[in-house]
Amino acid sequence: MNESSCAEAAGALLEAYRTGEPVKPLVAEYPDITMDDAYAIQQVQLQSWLDSGLVLKGHKIGLTSAAMQQQMGVDQPDFGVLLENMFYPEFSPIPVEAFIQPRIEPEIGLVLGRDLTGPGVTIAEAAAAVDFVLPALEIIDSRIEDWKISITDTIADNASSGGVVLGSSPTPLTGSNLALVGCNLYGNGALVASGAGGAVLGSPLLAVAWLANTVGQHGVTLRAGHVVLTGSVTRAQVVVPGDTWSAQFAGLGSVTARFALAPTSSEKNS
Repeated sequence: MNESSCAEAAGALLEAYRTGEPVKPLVAEYPDITMDDAYAIQQVQLQSWLDSGLVLKGHKIGLTSAAMQQQMGVDQPDFGVLLENMFYPEFSPIPVEAFIQPRIEPEIGLVLGRDLTGPGVTIAEAAAAVDFVLPALEIIDSRIEDWKISITDTIADNASSGGVVLGSSPTPLTGSNLALVGCNLYGNGALVASGAGGAVLGSPLLAVAWLANTVGQHGVTLRAGHVVLTGSVTRAQVVVPGDTWSAQFAGLGSVTARFALAPTSSEKNS
């Protein structure tokens, strides 16, 4: 793809955010699109958001578990960015209409205490850079019709990012084996799925090292204070208005996301 086509694809995705109307898969419009093209499209959108005044607050790693790769029909991880307007307070009602086709994932969130620059980052260096751990729920979303995504579609679409809810119980990394941390995901009080940190590329710390080394190839440094979402430990679940989703992580605490009921027609018109 040339620069003009990348800008055109990025513009279509940005318009989908504005209108709430998804676009057709990019691979249908640009059959020769590559992963490098897709990250270039993502970068155009990021620059647009930064130019509008939004602040970068972290990164997310997607498609790190075999379950999610199988569900989405891809065979490798990807990454996207987390902006300040993507973070929702725990327990506060989240407007479902802010998304197009939301799903939810339980994840182990890591907050960095120091900068991390790749390539060449080891798992030991990744561990040393982590300040503390937080339970997290990521709201994934797709600006692509019906979630019909290839790896290039989801990369271009900011790794299908939507929103983030962080728990309020920070835990030091010291002494924690994140690969063995179990998680139960509850939807409206019912157990829906279970998983463990080891589903994330073998360990969330391996995921952080992968991220630092991957973005480092493009001159990007993971910054102290930023959040890294390391990937879902279960399959993603569909969200509908009025839902309450909770994830309980052994040794790390819990996190809850509550979704507001759909607004009435009178509320929409007011």
